[in-house]
Amino acid sequence: METQTRRIQLISTLTCPHCGHVETETMPTDACQWYYDCKGCGVLLRPKAGDCCVFCSYGTVPCPPSQLGDGCCF
Repeated sequence: METQTRRIQLISTLTCPHCGHVETETMPTDACQWYYDCKGCGVLLRPKAGDCCVFCSYGTVPCPPSQLGDGCCF
């Protein structure tokens, strides 16, 4: 039986829905990031309804638990 190793991407690019500012960040592996201060306009981003963190809502790559299929990191 072949074992597959899942590679987790830790870099995600967040796009602010208010001003369009784009910032690449390293995601934490041990916690969700529920808030993010946009470096463009200063708006405090929070996850969209149904998402666990700002990376799942506004990032190019979802959080590590979501990538592993473990669901969000509640």
